[in-house]
Amino acid sequence: MKFIKDIFDKNKPAFEKGGKFEKLMPLFETFETLFFVPDHVTPAKGAQIRDAIDLKRMMMTVIIAMIPSLVFGIWNVGYQHALATGQAMDFGQQIWLGTLVVLPIVIVSYASGLTVEFIFGIRKGHALNEGFLVSGMLIPLVVPPTIPLWQVAIATVFAVLIGKEVFGGTGMNIFNVALTARAFLYFAYPSQISGNVWTYLGDKNPVDGYTGSTILAIANEASVTKSGSVVEVLANSNTIISADFFSFTNMFLGFIPGSIGETSTLMVLIGAVILIATGVGSWKIITGVFAGAYLTALMFNMIGANGFMLMPAHYHLVIGGLAFGAVFMATDPVTATQTERGKWIYGILIGILTIVIRVFNPAYPEGIMLAILLMNAFAPLIDFYIVKANKQRRIQRATV
Repeated sequence: MKFIKDIFDKNKPAFEKGGKFEKLMPLFETFETLFFVPDHVTPAKGAQIRDAIDLKRMMMTVIIAMIPSLVFGIWNVGYQHALATGQAMDFGQQIWLGTLVVLPIVIVSYASGLTVEFIFGIRKGHALNEGFLVSGMLIPLVVPPTIPLWQVAIATVFAVLIGKEVFGGTGMNIFNVALTARAFLYFAYPSQISGNVWTYLGDKNPVDGYTGSTILAIANEASVTKSGSVVEVLANSNTIISADFFSFTNMFLGFIPGSIGETSTLMVLIGAVILIATGVGSWKIITGVFAGAYLTALMFNMIGANGFMLMPAHYHLVIGGLAFGAVFMATDPVTATQTERGKWIYGILIGILTIVIRVFNPAYPEGIMLAILLMNAFAPLIDFYIVKANKQRRIQRATV
């Protein structure tokens, strides 16, 4: 590390005021802070609050929490391709194939997003922070492996530019950046973001009788066509692979088609433990989302107007991106509520809206993306009324 430090120290004068690359100082500081902690010191006078956590540590903790979902997603891409095409592939071959598919998506996401951030950082004259390190990883995890790379680039640029920079940059955005990218893809290129998502190699065709549709697409189709209960339809799907391909266990573990990082609820929960244990993620929001979704699904079970309503409530918790959204999207400290009571309200409403959208919106059976984006807009309002109620109670106590 001393060798790298010497390189930065040697070249720093060229980027300082009066140097040849003065305008590129924000870019230099960005790379320097990626390797070393900034040498800023606490002022000698005045009261100070010292904390071991900073933006870099917080962002790195979230990335570490996403690693289980990323690694599993890479393997699952190769595994699902082997199932779809009937190829015999060992574990190493599945990992290698998944890496060849997922890694370019990650690279394009970071390259396009950081380019926009570099441009704005240079124009504004400030160093980039670590905020996009998380968003740049979240975007690949919420898209299918078949997504064209040029669409990933356009969606990422749109999300960073419109969803973040126009509001003032990191810490100022109203909507979650990664979900903004996914929403752009869904409304601009709906056919590539959903449907048959696993038969991606042009020289390989799926085996006869295999369907690459996601669980939510199958469940929604069964509900619309009234071809039987969702559970029965799922049990009869992809029987050429196995009779229990869409069993609850498989859905919980993640051995199913879906977006790269969303299929395994188990891996997501491991990430949740990391976030909660480190204090980076709010357990109240996560619990609220799961509780709101489960109780709403139970209520629809009692109504039972269609097949989707009759789907067991616990199925909703392990299909689609509900778990991933609850853990990594809803807990975004910038776009979520800040008050403790507000976190419960925010999380529960996200869970309720997710199930309502799934059940009543045939055009978009997922729900978690729109629910979180909608509650992002209402989060400040929730906090406003929580704070207002607290102030009124304190005034009443003071008056007494």
